[in-house]
Amino acid sequence: MTMRFAQRLALFLLAACAAAPGIALAQGSAPAGAAPGSTLRVSLNTELQVLDPIVTTTNATRVFAHMVFDTLVGVNGKGEYKPQMLEGWAVSEDRLTYTFTLRDGLAFSDGRPVTAEDCVASLLRWAKRESLGKQLMAVAEGFRILDPRTFELKLAQPYSFVIESLGKPGHQIPVIMPKRLAELSVDRPVPEVVGSGPYLWRQDLWRPGERAFLDRNPAYKPRPEPPDALAGGKLAKMDRVELVSMPDQATRVAALQANEVDLLEIVPADFIPLLRKDGNVTLGETRGGDQIMGILVMNQAQPPFNNRKVRQALQMAVSQPDVMASLGLPEDMYLQDCRSIYMCNAAHASTAGTEIFRHAGLERARALLQESGYRNERVVFLHAASSAILNPMGLVIADAMKQAGFNLDVATSDYATVAQRRESREPVEKGGWSVVPLIWNGIDLVNANGNPAVSYNCGDSPYGWYCDPKATPLLKELAAAATPEERKDVADRLQAAFHENVNIILTGQFAAPPAYRSELKGVMPFSFPLLWNISRGR
Repeated sequence: MTMRFAQRLALFLLAACAAAPGIALAQGSAPAGAAPGSTLRVSLNTELQVLDPIVTTTNATRVFAHMVFDTLVGVNGKGEYKPQMLEGWAVSEDRLTYTFTLRDGLAFSDGRPVTAEDCVASLLRWAKRESLGKQLMAVAEGFRILDPRTFELKLAQPYSFVIESLGKPGHQIPVIMPKRLAELSVDRPVPEVVGSGPYLWRQDLWRPGERAFLDRNPAYKPRPEPPDALAGGKLAKMDRVELVSMPDQATRVAALQANEVDLLEIVPADFIPLLRKDGNVTLGETRGGDQIMGILVMNQAQPPFNNRKVRQALQMAVSQPDVMASLGLPEDMYLQDCRSIYMCNAAHASTAGTEIFRHAGLERARALLQESGYRNERVVFLHAASSAILNPMGLVIADAMKQAGFNLDVATSDYATVAQRRESREPVEKGGWSVVPLIWNGIDLVNANGNPAVSYNCGDSPYGWYCDPKATPLLKELAAAATPEERKDVADRLQAAFHENVNIILTGQFAAPPAYRSELKGVMPFSFPLLWNISRGR
């Protein structure tokens, strides 16, 4: 039985499963003493495994981190950066001194107050792993504590992205944790979760592979403004949030229809028509920067993709329309072609450097591969069969690579295994890898200086260890740009360099809509699930 046939068979069976009240597709476990309906049950696209958002870039950890931790600055639904843990900030006339003041009454989950020392230690820890943090520290003279709620950042030269850095919404997130934890080694996750966010992590109840539990933080002090994405008041209206692990896509959808889970992070494409007809379910809308960008990452630390000509051959072989068609999405949920590293239909969308794709195709790919001197080296392709998105994308890309002439070895496993293996820099003979399809959330791409397509250049990148010497001075020029026009010019030149060097291959922009029970109120549209401000109304 093929995967596609199995999915269509699941569609046929779903209605019966969902209509049978006696079938418990996902057993609930409300907190003791909680009123009915006070638990929000969520199925994320991937399982929560790592609890430290500084040592991983996985989306499940991102969702978790924004619930239990908080950040100094938050980005709203318009992409604007607003004070979050901060009461505000002041900038000197020469743009070299930033003074930050914390809101009064902030406390960690262990009862201790949040202080300026905690903030500085947390930012220094974050900057050891995150490219935007490293860029900031490269132009910083240092921090200075002024009082328990106030600290200062002194720069050696003007830097245009200080506030954007402190409000970075994803990948390694600049969350604030106690100084005693922030000062531990950044090479491994912190041993305990102590944050100041709207929810508390229940380590004692966690069942890895089954369920994770978070309870409302009674000591959390939300901002007075209305909630707006990662800015404003983060109101924890549910007593508990459960993250329910469900590897099977059909089971997830059936559980949603049977009211056994309340929210799915991503709806598998085959089930969208079914859920659109279900009056008890609402499909979320995503546009522009809230959408997803598919990517293909190449291991540039090892042959054959340390050869730019080989990367260019693969770039020509990947057809965005074919990859997007594999997802089975309705036509209004994906773009036929998008080559902007800043997302299409978004504020900073660009066409710079895209003229090379006029001649793309398998014929051009084969010619470039022959010119490259490729000697039929084994190419290990990491294929995450458990992901509703990465599985079909991977199958199409793998087929195109074979047709282009790559000697492909497809290593199929679950996403957790893929995520772990892609950390290896070893050659394929020692368990390494060559290429892996992944996805980026659009919200992470709209800021050029923090864009993972270019910002990890020649650094400790989690994305294939690309390095383009031409891009290094451009990143410095971008950091010093004083006007939006100057930033746009440099951003365009960075995108052109990205395509020429083939840092990463863009495989297409699409919507990955969430779905939730229609009785839920306050669900905010965003690039990833925001699990506060949600209540249950009839």
